[in-house]
Amino acid sequence: MTVSDLRSIVHFALCSRILTILFQMIFNFLIPDHRADAFRAPQLHSSSFGDALLETLLSGFSRWDAQHFLFIAEFGYIYEHNFAFLPLFPVSLRAVAETVLRPLQCLLNLHSRLLLAAVLLNTAIFVLSAVVLYQLSVAVLQDRKLAFLSSLLFCLTPASVFMSAAYSESMFMLLTFSGMLHLEKGKPLTSCILFSLSTAVRSNGIVNAGFLFYSQLRHCSLYVKHKIKVTEKDLYKSWLNPFLRSVLLVTAGTVMIVLPFVLFQCYGYLIFCESTVNAALDIPPPLLQLARDKGYRVPDEDSDLPSWCHHRYPIIYSYIQDTYWNVGFLRYYQLCQLPNFLLAFPVVVLGVWAAWQFVHADPWYCVQLGLTCRKLKEETEKDSHLLSGFHGHRVFVYIVHATALLAFGICFMHIQVITRFLASSSPILYWFTAHLLLDVEPGHLAEDPATSPCVYKFGIFPRNQLTALLWAWRGCSLTARCVLGYFLLYWFLGLVLHCNFLPWT
Repeated sequence: MTVSDLRSIVHFALCSRILTILFQMIFNFLIPDHRADAFRAPQLHSSSFGDALLETLLSGFSRWDAQHFLFIAEFGYIYEHNFAFLPLFPVSLRAVAETVLRPLQCLLNLHSRLLLAAVLLNTAIFVLSAVVLYQLSVAVLQDRKLAFLSSLLFCLTPASVFMSAAYSESMFMLLTFSGMLHLEKGKPLTSCILFSLSTAVRSNGIVNAGFLFYSQLRHCSLYVKHKIKVTEKDLYKSWLNPFLRSVLLVTAGTVMIVLPFVLFQCYGYLIFCESTVNAALDIPPPLLQLARDKGYRVPDEDSDLPSWCHHRYPIIYSYIQDTYWNVGFLRYYQLCQLPNFLLAFPVVVLGVWAAWQFVHADPWYCVQLGLTCRKLKEETEKDSHLLSGFHGHRVFVYIVHATALLAFGICFMHIQVITRFLASSSPILYWFTAHLLLDVEPGHLAEDPATSPCVYKFGIFPRNQLTALLWAWRGCSLTARCVLGYFLLYWFLGLVLHCNFLPWT
C-alpha cells in the first residue's frame, strides 16, 4: 500500500460525505416530508434559533430508525421496542454530545447536539472505514490495484445515506472490517475484542465468530499437512498443544464475541421481567403519555409481565423482531412487498453472482472448504488469477460469510434492508464490483487520472481512476455502466427518499 493511495481514498471519502450532507440539505429543503407512521422521538427541550437552524440543515439524517437511536441516547431504554437497538452507538453519541460538543450547549439543546454528534461521528468513522477496507483488501486480495478500486467504490456505497445518518451501520462496519484485518494479520485477541464491540453495535456481529473459527480450522489444517514426523516423546508438544490452543482460543473468543448480546438480553430481562420501576414516578410524564397514546410497553412493577418473560429462553430481541416488525421465515413474501423486492434485486444479483463466480473458478477448492493451499504447477494466464485477486484463496471465508448473510436476509428479513445489511457487513460487494470493472474496463482504469482532459478542469473532483471512469461514461461497457449506475442511482435515491421519511433500504 502507498501513501498516495491512502491520500486519494481519504480525499474521495471526505468528498463523498460532504456531498451527501449538502445534497441532503437541498432535498430536505425542496421536498416536503412524508407523514410516515413511524416512531418519532418527543422533544422535551425548549428550542433556540441554533436548534431550528440545525433541524433545517441536518434533520434529513434523523429519519426512521435514527429516531430510535437518538431517543435512546437522550433518554435511555424506556420502551420495550427500544431493545431492538444495541447500546454502543447511542452511548457513543451521548459521550460525544456531552464532551466534544458540550461547549455548544448554550446554542443547541441535547437532542440537537446528539444529531450533530451522529453526523460528525459517522463522517469520521466512514473515512476510517475506507482506509481499513483498503488495508484489508490488500491483505486478502494481494492486489493493490483491486484493493484501491474497491475502496473508491465503497465511498459511493449504495447504502450511502445510512453512513451519515444517525444509524449504526458506519460504526459496525469499521469494527467488523478492523476485526477482519487484525485476524488476517494474525492478531486473534485484538480481532475478538473488535468483533465483540461490533456485537455491541448490531446483533449480526455474532456471525463474525465464524471468522475466528475458520482461521483456527485453517491453521490446524495447514499445520497437519506440513507437519514433520516426530518421535512419540514430542507428540504432546507438537500435536496436542496447537490443537488445544486453537480450541481454547475459539471457545474464549466466541464467548467474548457473543457476550455483549447476552448481557444486553439480561439487562432487558431485569428491566421488564424483574422490574422495580414505578412508571408513574420514574418515567417523564410526556414519555409515559406517548406510551399510552401509541401502546408502547414500559417497565412497570405493577403491570403484568410481558409474554416473552415466560419463554424458556427469554430473549427480548427476537420477541421484538417478531412482534413489532413481523420478522420471520418468509413472512415478507407478500404481493404488496413486490416494490421492496425490486429494490433489493441488484444487491441480491451481485451477491449470487459473486458466489457463483468464485465457486465456478475452482469448485474443488470450495468443496475442500478452502483448507488446502493452491499450488499451481504451471502458472498459465488462465489459472494464475486463482492465486490473488477476487478468486484468491483467502477470499473463500468472506464469500461464505456474505452468502450466509444474503440467504438469511432473503428468507427472514425485510427484503429491502439487505442492501445496507450487506454493504455494512461484508467487503464482498466492493471486491466483486471492483473485480467486474477491472475485468471489463482494463483500458480506462489503466490510464493515469492526472491526464484526463476535462474532469479536473476546475479542481473540484478528486483525481482517481473511478472519477476518470465516470467521466468516460459513454465509452464504458454495459457491465461497467450498470455497476456504476447502480451505485450512483442508489446514492442519489437514498438521499431523496430516506431524508424525507419515504421508504428506502
